Amino acid sequence: MKPDIQLRPEANTLSELNRRDFLRLGSAVLAGLLCPAAVASRRIEQERSLAFSNTHTGESLRTVYWAGGEYLDSGLQEINTILRDHRADETYPMDRGLLDLLYALQLEVDCHNAFHVISGYRSPATNTRLRNKSSGVARRSYHMQGKAIDIRLPGCELTDLYRAALGLKAGGVGSYAASDFIHVDVGPVRRW
Repeated sequence: MKPDIQLRPEANTLSELNRRDFLRLGSAVLAGLLCPAAVASRRIEQERSLAFSNTHTGESLRTVYWAGGEYLDSGLQEINTILRDHRADETYPMDRGLLDLLYALQLEVDCHNAFHVISGYRSPATNTRLRNKSSGVARRSYHMQGKAIDIRLPGCELTDLYRAALGLKAGGVGSYAASDFIHVDVGPVRRW
């Protein structure tokens, strides 16, 4: 589509444009530059995919979990399996909001590598065992509800990942720099 810009007849060069003509021209150029981004954004939103590498089991997964405005049962089941409590071999339905948070996070940092999973779902029994060994495990952990995950993202600095997660303001964000991972959950917005 050709932009509707009318230059004054006497304006033969850009230096002869008045302010209004200059702004119209600038707006048209900007719209032309943004148009491919808008098309790409719509294309991205036609489907959402995530990739995971479980650091404990060695399993990897790349799957589409949302397409055409709907969550896909097959993708969700695959994600539930890779994020299962590997200690108890129990799966649990991971919160869809958490998956959308991870999707938004990878867009925010512009990195689509597989998330390295330190901890996904935790059964209550596993959570209790881990809590008895470490003060860093919450009694009512969101991991037990499928609403939390501990991750790192190769190709993205941990501090950048942490800042991006904070910027999304979508839940809790914790940094465990000494252990090289961050925690994200879809509980109340908070940080540590």
